[in-house]
Amino acid sequence: MAKTRDIVIGIIIAGVCCLFFLMVIVSFIGISRGDGFSLSSGGDKVAIVEISGVISDSEDIIAQLKKYEKDKSIKAVVIRIDSPGGQVAPTQEIYEQILKLKESGIPVIVSIASIAASGGYYIACAADTILANPGSLTGSIGAIIDFYTFEGLMGKVGMQHEVVKSGELKDVGNLARSMTEKERAMMQAAINDVYNQFVEAISESRNMEISQVEEIADGSIFTGNQALELGLVDKLGGLEDAISLAGKMSGLGDHPKVVRQYSKRPRLIDYLTEQAQRFLGIQSTTDVGPSFKYIFR
Repeated sequence: MAKTRDIVIGIIIAGVCCLFFLMVIVSFIGISRGDGFSLSSGGDKVAIVEISGVISDSEDIIAQLKKYEKDKSIKAVVIRIDSPGGQVAPTQEIYEQILKLKESGIPVIVSIASIAASGGYYIACAADTILANPGSLTGSIGAIIDFYTFEGLMGKVGMQHEVVKSGELKDVGNLARSMTEKERAMMQAAINDVYNQFVEAISESRNMEISQVEEIADGSIFTGNQALELGLVDKLGGLEDAISLAGKMSGLGDHPKVVRQYSKRPRLIDYLTEQAQRFLGIQSTTDVGPSFKYIFR
């Protein structure tokens, strides 16, 4: 009986694993195909830049924005955002690059997909006009940093962690212990500064008083409908509405030609590794440590 039970359990586990990898491969095929357009078609156009997922790097987005700024056939840019935010520095770098694009005379429209929260909304604020669907999620204005501590667990298994440091605050965030009051005060001051930068960016970009922004900058999220009432977005509409608006603003009419950059096709082994890490809850190797984030969780 026990042997039969073990066989059944083994079959179930094998089936679950096969199903998981089948789903991953199907998803990978969908990503590899892509749905972008090339820059080969002639005439003036509207470019679409997609920002999706957690923001951990700015290089690819900035490269696209710079390319479209130099391309004389690009008369407007629509930025499609579907992101809960991410790390502070890449978010601010993308924001600043959008401002530079606008300074060159190219209209920039943001289209919020399912979500443009926290850092996603920070980026959106750089645009001339923000469109959201009625049910899109946005807001989550605030900053956060977090880390785990394994002090209790290490005590139970008899592990110790020794540190030699040059200053009292050098190992803030040490996983082997809780923060001291002095460390917590230092981190809170830094978080407050990063938060204030977010509030100031919204105030300047959305023409709102600092006090107005602070009233809603407690981490609350809003639907597209609510965001419109609060002045966080300008119009309700989807991607096609944003493209049409970009065409009108750039003199290309309601139905302009559009282009977008093909996404780089990921290697299957890299994609499988990433999906396995998510499935098992393993931290990405690119996440080198705690960092300030504008992110909705």
